[in-house]
Amino acid sequence: MEETKNPSAKPFALRARPRGLPRWIPIIQTLRDYKREWLIHDITAGLVLTAILVPVGMAYAAASGLPAIYGLYATIIPLIAYAVFGPSKILVLGPDSALAGLIAATILPLAAGNTDKAIALAGMLAILTGALCILAGLVKFGFITDLLAKPIRIGYLNGIALTVLIGQLPKVFGFSVSGSNFLQETNGLIQGIWNGQINWTACVIGLSCLAVILGFRRWAPKIPGVLIAVAGATIIASVLDLSVTSGIAVVGPLPQGLPQFQIPALSFAEFNTLFAAAVAIALVSFADMSTLSRTFALRAGQEVDSNQEIIALGAANMAAGFFQGFPVTSSASRTPVAESAGAKTQITGLVGAVCIALLLIFAPNLLQNLPQAALGAVVICACISLVEVRPVVRLYKLRREEFIFSIACFLGVVSLDVIKGIFIAIALALLAFIWRAWHPYDAVLGHVEGLNSYHDISRHPEARLIPGLVLFRWDAPLFFANAETFREQLLRAVAHAPTPTRWVVVTAEPMTDVDTTAADVLAELDNALHQAGMDLFFAEMKGPVKDMLKRYGLFTRLGVDNFFPTIEQAVERYLAVHKIDWPGSK
Repeated sequence: MEETKNPSAKPFALRARPRGLPRWIPIIQTLRDYKREWLIHDITAGLVLTAILVPVGMAYAAASGLPAIYGLYATIIPLIAYAVFGPSKILVLGPDSALAGLIAATILPLAAGNTDKAIALAGMLAILTGALCILAGLVKFGFITDLLAKPIRIGYLNGIALTVLIGQLPKVFGFSVSGSNFLQETNGLIQGIWNGQINWTACVIGLSCLAVILGFRRWAPKIPGVLIAVAGATIIASVLDLSVTSGIAVVGPLPQGLPQFQIPALSFAEFNTLFAAAVAIALVSFADMSTLSRTFALRAGQEVDSNQEIIALGAANMAAGFFQGFPVTSSASRTPVAESAGAKTQITGLVGAVCIALLLIFAPNLLQNLPQAALGAVVICACISLVEVRPVVRLYKLRREEFIFSIACFLGVVSLDVIKGIFIAIALALLAFIWRAWHPYDAVLGHVEGLNSYHDISRHPEARLIPGLVLFRWDAPLFFANAETFREQLLRAVAHAPTPTRWVVVTAEPMTDVDTTAADVLAELDNALHQAGMDLFFAEMKGPVKDMLKRYGLFTRLGVDNFFPTIEQAVERYLAVHKIDWPGSK
């Protein structure tokens, strides 16, 4: 996302969060603080935003496997819901390309070609997603999106972009394919091209729209290329009656009126299938939303309430689901449009919602000749903006492990399906985290004369070991999964010491936690060392960790004198007790 510069922003002068009812319904505070001169800016920005919301919403609905009109339904209602519950001043919610692949991969196999069924499935998917988000926000579980680390997000976004792009190319070429996954759709695309199914009129329209959108994005980003491309394609198709004369697919007549309140009716088995997808969509949408809202909030000198943000996202999704919509999230392309157009508050979103509603009430047939090829071009351009190649190359150069996670997520999304790919990548990341915690870095420390301090002897070969003393550092919390590894590594350090060991000092500054299992291991280790004629000590242990040992009864058992504030004091005590004249001592 290209950030719009805002010279007047004061990112460090953060404003206090509202309390009471305005905290949960931020529009109350917005209306209290609203200034009359903001209204013209919000109305203007809303009109500009509407010009983008309509074609983009319809395009993402089609990419999700739904009739285009439902993209407008999924735009109107979330804009209103977020205006009421959303803490961000100008964040724009609605259908998004990052979710289109997830939605289509979930509902299309279950719908089996039944459009009404697909609509009901999409609605329930939005309701489940919204319920999960609201629950997560109420229990302050917003941090769960940290599971989607940047390498994973890069991988799944690249996978989704490629998957959706392949799914939209047949529309640009003027034919359709059947397939429930990437490989089947790719095969259908190749077969369609090979068998001469291309509708060259639709192809020209689609490729022209691609050129217009990408051209304006590259050379005139402030001009809405999407609007120009879609309007131009619609006008040409209408004047030349291309749906009849050339057989191109168009949107067709749109139903008049606003979306109706409906509770989607599904079977229990379908409900269970949708739940896993709802979890994935909730994670993906809020991970993107938290990043975007934080960026714009800081530029406006506001503080981000991540839990209220996820509640607002949930409210928008539930509202969309009950009013014939589908899952939505924040938009990294439409939010900057609102900002650059001068939006001051969420009144901008309300203006956009009202404009789309008026369109559906008074002029629903205005877009009936909009070519499907043009909508496909809109989605493809969005997919192109999702693709991130340089960050993947950077991961390869800097950290191969994270590069593998990213590629695994990408391949999982492409070869299996979007949801499985995301969960596989998350599982790999969790396993890697557990492995690092299970086998953390440890070191034996020696005195480095030039630095006059103690450092890892493997990184400082010039470091000198103190005879009879092992300084052992453990760079992780000590808990049930790594306690035995800690004991093994410490005893190995003792066994490899060049002189018989008298004292073992654990330099515990990096040790931020000790659970009960680890405490028992420490007690057993102390007994074993004592029987072998050695004593166990600790240096630089944090106060909270000492408090834990006191609760376990281990602090008293080891002895108050066995804990030193610094490594230097532990070394001085050792040298004094054993009357060692060591050149490195002070």
